[in-house]
Amino acid sequence: MKKILALILMLPIFLSAQELEATVDINVEKLQTINRENLHNFKQSIEDYLNNTKFSGQNWDFDKIQCSFTILFTSAPDEFNYTAQVIVRSLRKVYKSTRNSPMITVNDGNWNFRYERNESLYSNPNIFHPITSFLDYYALLIIAMEQESWEKMAGSDLFSKAFAIANLGANSNFRKGWETGTTYNRFDLVENIQNEKYRTFREAISDYQYGIDIYEKQKAKGQEKIVSLIKVLDALKTKIDYRSLFVKTFFDAKSGELIDHLKDYPDKSVFKTLKTIDPPRISKYDEMLKD
Repeated sequence: MKKILALILMLPIFLSAQELEATVDINVEKLQTINRENLHNFKQSIEDYLNNTKFSGQNWDFDKIQCSFTILFTSAPDEFNYTAQVIVRSLRKVYKSTRNSPMITVNDGNWNFRYERNESLYSNPNIFHPITSFLDYYALLIIAMEQESWEKMAGSDLFSKAFAIANLGANSNFRKGWETGTTYNRFDLVENIQNEKYRTFREAISDYQYGIDIYEKQKAKGQEKIVSLIKVLDALKTKIDYRSLFVKTFFDAKSGELIDHLKDYPDKSVFKTLKTIDPPRISKYDEMLKD
C-alpha cells in the first residue's frame, strides 16, 4: 500500500476540473433517415457532456482518464426513441511509461432512451434521465476503477453513487439494461463490485496494477504482483462465482494484458488456474501451455 501511495504522490499534477478525456463514435446505419436526422448533433452532445462534466465531486489533480464510447444504434421504434449497443473502454497510464493499461472493456447491448434533436443534457444525480444517468454511471465506474488501481478501496464513494443510479434506472420506465437478472446489466455489475465477498479480489487489483507499473524495470517482481491476483481468485473459488459480472468484466479488459506479461513466467501452471477462473478464454491459455 505504501508503495502504491508513493506512486500517486510522485505523479505530475495537472489541476483539472473534469476527470475524463472521452471520444465518442456513433453508427446509425440501421436507422431510417428521419431518425438519423434527429441525431444530427448527438455525437458531439455526448462527447461534450462527458468531457465537460465533473462527475466525482472531488478535486481531480491527475491526468484526465482516456476513455471511449462506441454507440451502435440498433433500432428506433419511433422518431425520438432509440435502442443502442454501447462499447465502453477506458485506459490507465502505466507509471513512467508511454504504455497504457486497459481498465474497462464493456459491451452493453441494452441502452434505451428518448432523444430530440439538439436536446440539452444536464447532470442531476438525484433524478433519473435515460441518457445522462447512463453516462454518469459509466463515468463513475471509469473514475472509481482508476482510483482503485492506485489505492485500495479508493473508489468506494463513486461506486456507491453508481449503485444509486442503477437503483433509479431499475425502477424507471427505461429499466431494460438496468434490471438485475439479465446476462449483462448495470445493477449487478456495481452490486458485485461493492459486495463484501469480492473485497479481497477488488483489493488485489491495486497490487496487480502495481505489478504492471513496475514490470518494465523489475520484471520478476512485477510478475509476482500480477500472479498474486490470480492466486487470490483461486483461493476464493468456493466463495465467489467466477461467472459474476465483476470477474467477467475484469478479464474482458485484462486477459490480453495478463497473457502478454506472463508469457515467459517460469511457472506455467498459472495458465491452468486461469483456465478455471476465466473459461471463455480457455483456448488462449491452452496456447500458452503449449510453449
